[in-house]
Parts: sequence; C-alpha cells; structure tokens
Amino acid sequence: MSAQAPHNTLLIPGPIEFDDAVLQSMAHYAESHVAPGFVKVFGETLTLTRKLFQSTDPSAQPFIISGSGTLGWDLVASNLIERGENALVLNTGYFGDSFEQCLSTYGAQVTQLRAPIGERPSLEQIEQALKEKTYKLITLTHVDTSTGVLNDVKGVAQLVRRVSPETLVIVDGVCSVGSEEIAFDEWDLDAVVTASQKAIGCPPGLSIVMTSGRAIQRATTRQTPPGSYYASIANWLPIMRNYENNKPSYFATPPTQLIHALHTTLSQITARPMAERFAIHTQVSDSVKAAVAQLGLKQLAPNPDAQAHGMTAMYLPEGLTPPDVLPGLLKRGVIFAAGLHKEIATRYIRFGHMGVSVTDANRGDIDKALSALKEALAEAKQAKGL
Repeated sequence: MSAQAPHNTLLIPGPIEFDDAVLQSMAHYAESHVAPGFVKVFGETLTLTRKLFQSTDPSAQPFIISGSGTLGWDLVASNLIERGENALVLNTGYFGDSFEQCLSTYGAQVTQLRAPIGERPSLEQIEQALKEKTYKLITLTHVDTSTGVLNDVKGVAQLVRRVSPETLVIVDGVCSVGSEEIAFDEWDLDAVVTASQKAIGCPPGLSIVMTSGRAIQRATTRQTPPGSYYASIANWLPIMRNYENNKPSYFATPPTQLIHALHTTLSQITARPMAERFAIHTQVSDSVKAAVAQLGLKQLAPNPDAQAHGMTAMYLPEGLTPPDVLPGLLKRGVIFAAGLHKEIATRYIRFGHMGVSVTDANRGDIDKALSALKEALAEAKQAKGL
C-alpha cells in the first residue's frame, strides 16, 4: 500500500508514477555537492547508469546533468556534429521533427527520412539514404511518444556499421530506456539520450546521456568549439569522471536530491536482470493492446513489431475526440494523454504503461486504467448518441 497522498493515477507517456522509496529519497537533508557522502552517491549513480544501459566498456561515459531530456539533444547537436556537416534523421513523429530543429539550430545540414504516421523507415530506405550521401551522424527515436512507434535500433545500428561505419548512431531513448531492450555496447551505439521521468521512474529534472568512446573522441577533436557552454562535453567530461572515481568536482551544481532519487530507482532497477524488466513490460503491453483491440480501438502503429511496450497510442471511435473521453477517465481516477502529432491530434489518446505501474502488480494501475477506459468510452458514446 502506497504511503503517498491519494491522487489520480498518472498513466501518460511520462512523467509516470513513482515508487514510495524514490520519493522519500527526495526528502534527503541539504548537503554540499562536493561533500564525501554526496560524491559517493553520485559516483555510484553513474556506475548504476552503465548497468542500466548494459555497458561495461570503460571508454563509454554516462552523463547526468540537471535538465530535461531535450538537453541531451543539445549535447549531441552542439558536440558531435559541426556546422555544415550532414545529419540523417529517421522521423517517426513529433520528436523526429524536434531533433531536426535542434540539429539545424547548431548549423547541421539535416535530411529527414520521414515515415507515414504509425510506421518507421525501412532498413532498405535507410541503406539507400546512407549510400547517397556521407552523414556525420544518424538519429532515431527509439519510442516516439507522439505515435507509439518503436524503432529497430539494433537493426539500424547494424546497418550503419556495415554501410557507413564512421557515422555516429544517436538514439533518442527518452521514452524507451527502462522499458525497451537496449544494449549499448552490444549494439555498438554512440549516444543514447534519455531523462529521469519516464520508464526510469524518477521525478523530472535530469538529462541522462550515455556516450561511446567514439563519440567522446569526436567531441574532443572537433575543429571548432562546441556551440554550447552548458551542454559542452569537454566541460562535463572531467566532472563525470571525477565523481565516478569518488573525487569531488564542480562545473555546475547538480540537483542533489534528484541524484538521491535516481540512485534509489536505479538501484531497484538493476537489482534484477534487465531482461526481466523488459519481459514484464512486454507482457503487460501485450495485455493492454489485446484489451484495446477488444474495445474496438486501433493503434496508430498497426505493425506489432513497431509498437512500443511502454505506451499505447490509440485512435478513438469515429465521432469522439480526446475532450470527450479524457474527463471520463479523470472522473474514474485515471489520467491519459491527448494526442500530440499535429496532423491527427484530435483523433487519438495515449496510455503510458511503464515503470512501477507495470513492475508492481499489487498497485493495480493497469487493470484500473483498462476498466476506466471501457467505461469512459461507453459514457462518451452514449453522450454523443453513437
């Protein structure tokens, strides 16, 4: 039984519900960011981050910086590519557009390989694009929360290494890390950008980026200075290395309470094999998607191989819009998200099922949500005379 104050269950694609122990960690007393106790906790948190990404490569480096997942885009765009160089963005929705805008802001020449809504670019299309032009980096959104599309990161990375091995593989994993399989070393990735508030199960406020030795070398040997001061890998690299080696360091003050919370949730996550965590998210996702289908709802992503396991984006019945359904869910103590993709935002809603709502079956969050969805849909149809 949770000790948290009664509240509506938050089941959007992030932020998500938090474990009691994680929230209690936020109540840690004030301490210096260079005090021995905090330095130890921050160092352990960086090491736990390696386990989260299933990385044992000593040349790889995790970064934990105060900011949102979007800050990770800045870290990539201002350090790993220089003005005028080519970037290929695999677009599966809203966040492909956003990553393109970030890269363009720093002067990259961006080509988008855009998939129809609910789909992802094929490996054949990606291979053709890589053969037509030399790209400094390629970005893909592991799970685009605007569509619920799951990208084949492993397959794309293998393709890039075969066709264009010098191209850096950059993954937006904000809505995937902690719920979708990802093996940083084995898949030979160069950067995975994520954040604290989604499947990792920590309050918002931390940008988390895992980088390869190849990416670090690219950042530290660039011909021009990085385009950002705060998001400079050169500025943060010695800080992260020092903390992980139990040495106090300073560039900008870390959010000490959030680091304690992240330490707690990563300790919980990595206490069991990551494969088990991925499996339970897949199992619950399959159940959710089966229940959604029984209600007559179709997903934005029709291909099961391209469906995320931490969320479900579903079209509403003809004649209904999010404002017709979301209040009915809220009345039953459940919060879903409205549509985000600008072309179809009024036609669908999004159900986030990740983190503690999935791993702690005793909470009953998922069953409660599915029951509320069924009732809210019926109520909305009746009100509309459908």
